[in-house]
Amino acid sequence: MTPGFSDDLKQISDARKTAVIDMELSRLQMDIVALQETRLADSGSVRERHFSFFWQGKPPSEIREHGVGFAVRNTLLRSINTPIEGNERILSLQLHSSTGPVNLISAYAPTLTSAAEAKDKFYDDLSTAIEKIPEQEPLLILGDFNARVGADHNSWPTCLGQFGTGRMNENGQRLLELCCHHSRCITNTFFATKPQHRVSWRHPRSKHWHQLDLILTRRNCLSSVQITRSYQSADCDTDHSLVCS
Repeated sequence: MTPGFSDDLKQISDARKTAVIDMELSRLQMDIVALQETRLADSGSVRERHFSFFWQGKPPSEIREHGVGFAVRNTLLRSINTPIEGNERILSLQLHSSTGPVNLISAYAPTLTSAAEAKDKFYDDLSTAIEKIPEQEPLLILGDFNARVGADHNSWPTCLGQFGTGRMNENGQRLLELCCHHSRCITNTFFATKPQHRVSWRHPRSKHWHQLDLILTRRNCLSSVQITRSYQSADCDTDHSLVCS
């Protein structure tokens, strides 16, 4: 999962960005990657040497902000349903595995300073996307949630493990309430990784590291997740670390 293609779209062409990221994802031996803050207009796709990129953004007439997508290894293209439904904050993809369908959602939540109305709409839309998935099918939600869920395992025992970081903020509470309602858990907090592998974004002013990029699954599916951690050595043209599960 990697947010943000580039801070300055004028500095590097869209085609060049996907080519650079394609090589890095191949080096890291990724298979399917959720992308956030792509800032690409409308919807589209492009095939590179190793991966095909799919995205959903705002209409071309609007400012190029937000945006979500997926990078899928080309050898897996016959095993997916091409993502065609979504908006600039939520996009779904279905993978056909040997054990049945596996569903993925790429999500990009409003920032802490966004209007309450924008946050309400995002969580309403995310709830609707979750409810569309049959209960018996696996679902992974991979997102830049702009949320700090903290480390209070005792208050949120079904949603948080014992390896969270920092303190919960208002966005974090919204996310944890959604997790409670839909029986989800935040996989990042359930593994005793090194401290640097639990965080994914460094605040430019305070220089503090935070755990903003999260991967959610059903609580009863947690046993199928071997680990979730960040890789700060990944160079994907973003100030966030790559988070893998």
